[in-house]
Amino acid sequence: MSEQTVTRAHLSEAVYQEVGLSRNESADLLEMVLDEVSSALAKGDVVKISSFGSFSVRSKGERIGRNPKTGEEVPILPRKVLVFRPSQLLKARINEGA
Repeated sequence: MSEQTVTRAHLSEAVYQEVGLSRNESADLLEMVLDEVSSALAKGDVVKISSFGSFSVRSKGERIGRNPKTGEEVPILPRKVLVFRPSQLLKARINEGA
């Protein structure tokens, strides 16, 4: 299995190859899309990308955790976490490659 990380540069190059925009325009387009997704998630909106999946922000309450080294109980403060749920098409595509 490949251990390669997909970066913004890789995504920008893919847009350049597929769409035919200049490299700068492709990079700008990618930045606009990522900014829009980030802004929507920061507002608490759900972002659904057809045939890919959905991103949402979930609130987690305060709870008691434990320091694994000392065993001491430590409160874990409430926070928000990003959740990704893949679409059925994405799951099927991933399982085809397995």
